[in-house]
Amino acid sequence: MSNATLAQRRDRAMGAGAPLFYSEPLHIVRGEGVYLYDERGKRYVDMYNNVPCVGHANPHVVDAMVRQQATLNVHSRYLHEGIVAFAERLVALHHPGIESVIFTCSGTEANEVALRIARMVTGKRGIICTNATYHGNSEAVGALTRLTAERNQAGDVAAIPFPETFRPIKPGATEAELCEAYLDRLQSAIRALEADGTGFAGLIVCSIFANEGLPDVPQGFMPRAAEIVRKAGGILIADEVQAGYCRAGTWWGYEISGFTPDIAVTGKPMGNGLPLAAAAARKELIDAFRSRTRYFNTFASSPLQAAVGMAVIDVIEREGLRESVGAVGTWLKGELAKRKPRSAAIGDVRGHGLFIGVEMVKPGPAKEPDEKRTVEVVNKLKDKGFLTSNAGAYRNVVKIRPPLVFTRTHAEEFLKAFDETIATLDG
Repeated sequence: MSNATLAQRRDRAMGAGAPLFYSEPLHIVRGEGVYLYDERGKRYVDMYNNVPCVGHANPHVVDAMVRQQATLNVHSRYLHEGIVAFAERLVALHHPGIESVIFTCSGTEANEVALRIARMVTGKRGIICTNATYHGNSEAVGALTRLTAERNQAGDVAAIPFPETFRPIKPGATEAELCEAYLDRLQSAIRALEADGTGFAGLIVCSIFANEGLPDVPQGFMPRAAEIVRKAGGILIADEVQAGYCRAGTWWGYEISGFTPDIAVTGKPMGNGLPLAAAAARKELIDAFRSRTRYFNTFASSPLQAAVGMAVIDVIEREGLRESVGAVGTWLKGELAKRKPRSAAIGDVRGHGLFIGVEMVKPGPAKEPDEKRTVEVVNKLKDKGFLTSNAGAYRNVVKIRPPLVFTRTHAEEFLKAFDETIATLDG
């Protein structure tokens, strides 16, 4: 069967418009470590997927999954040592203010729990996010996605410009002045929510502003933002679905950005492919939520989730992946930065650990985003056997986010393909 025929069947079975990557979509049939294989046996280096953080089909995780499923998997209305031990292990990885956890199956669900907690404990509705963010797919969480106006239609979500130094809201300002300018926008949004009676419940951010394009943030912004939020009586939510689990070379993205959240949301990488996510916070916040909602999720807090979640942390710690991510990511980012002076199309190289963005721009001082060129780069890299994507506020950032088991050897192979791709497009 041809890929075109399979795509047509997919449109009929799943609805036309279900997203696919690349101008010629891939038919992937197998994964192992950092590699994916198509139906013809061609091997690709996966440099995009955050979910299989310890590698596709990791044998330790697969073994834990099989053994637990063959023993017991039930809902959470029975006592089970496994899920309690996993919760204890997870919160111990956070800062001391994180004490208890609510497990879910997706980051969307966990972010919705976080929003509900913020609104319940403050008694207010207003949530602030950035204007180029993404936190999930549900109606409530989806209201935060890429707002083009300052307020959503319901009036209970306010958007502020995401903080960055590359294309700042105040050109020519010093970094300190720029930090103040972005903080002023946050304070203005809080005042507006309070003035119209909506009230301010909290601020939610990805700790490293991943969907915004991994911007370099004015120094001191997040610690100061945290102070402002708490002084206003709000809850600070760190969405760690992409930033956490050693992705940035530290266990949590908020360690990179220099703040401590009231609620930390994790997802995707926790189960290496098994649906597993969490909202973790102070015990008093979790207790308040449980007392008022009796929240229950059939597939969350299960023995299977616990076994797989434990296995993922085992691999990260046993194989020293946090340290490896820091070393390999720093080297790769440095090498990519060396390419910037060689091509007018490379506007910037940013990121942390094994999460790197290469911003593509049109030649000239205006730094005009070049989405078309970015898509060409991504497709040509795919043809050379390296899977990336385009992302960011303007869809012009080559998004590099491989599994944590990605090594320097893989990085060297990627750089060769990247150089060939840029040279071809630069002519």
